[in-house]
Amino acid sequence: MTSRSAVESRTITKFSPSQVRTVEDDLTVEEPLEIRLAVHRPDQDPEERIAVTMRTPGDDFELAVGFLFTEGLLHSYRDIQSIRYCQTEKAAHRGNVVRVQLRAGVDVDTQRLRGHSYRNSSCGLCGRASIEAVQVPPTVKHQAPATPCLHPSALYTLTETLRQQQVVFQRTGSIHAAGLFAADGQLLLLYEDVGRHNAVDKLIGAALIRGWLPLREYCIIVSGRAGFELVQKSVVAGLGMMGAVGAPSNLAVALAEEYGMALVGFIKRRGVNIYTGDFSATTVSS
Repeated sequence: MTSRSAVESRTITKFSPSQVRTVEDDLTVEEPLEIRLAVHRPDQDPEERIAVTMRTPGDDFELAVGFLFTEGLLHSYRDIQSIRYCQTEKAAHRGNVVRVQLRAGVDVDTQRLRGHSYRNSSCGLCGRASIEAVQVPPTVKHQAPATPCLHPSALYTLTETLRQQQVVFQRTGSIHAAGLFAADGQLLLLYEDVGRHNAVDKLIGAALIRGWLPLREYCIIVSGRAGFELVQKSVVAGLGMMGAVGAPSNLAVALAEEYGMALVGFIKRRGVNIYTGDFSATTVSS
């Protein structure tokens, strides 16, 4: 794993009506990560450049695994033979290229991602080559439990826990987070990234590596809005519930409803908005 810092200090000028002063300010690091996939194919080039995503360095292997899984290119962590950083001639590229080698006999269809494979930090779907590629992989047949794992009254506490554990956000104020919570409210995983979709991919990749999927009895909390791409990734991971500090889009709500995932947004101390899911039988947290 990379040990490079997610934060960089820079001297800036701080202006206010009463004074102008020079201070040290912390900035979130944003760099490109190229994901390469190596497949045992005797009749063609075994390695393909799958995507370049703007991300915050750290947990790059989890990010690569999560991205490949949520894009439908992996079915299991057992599909992977090895993951490593590529040795590159340019110093600026070192630590920014990850190569995932699949096991012999494992083949994938990378055609759906061909075309534009660049994803900036605000776009989770920019790398799709066609409208058809924006759909949930056909192998996903997710049906969440009839009763969501957490009561809506518990969600504000979870968002507070998430915020308190966001180490990089506390220093920079410019990074997204995704947290995985158990039914008892315990925070199991937390990942930060300048891209909201990357934070979710890191979390799902880490859960896949641990053998936890599908995540039907768990809840994912995201620090921003619940866009279609985040709901799509959560559905592929089999998550039973998603909570967001912000709002979902109409397509995100429709997708969550189609696959039986509870979706809650606008989580505040005074209440939440429930978009999908039947919470009538959910136990109120103690």
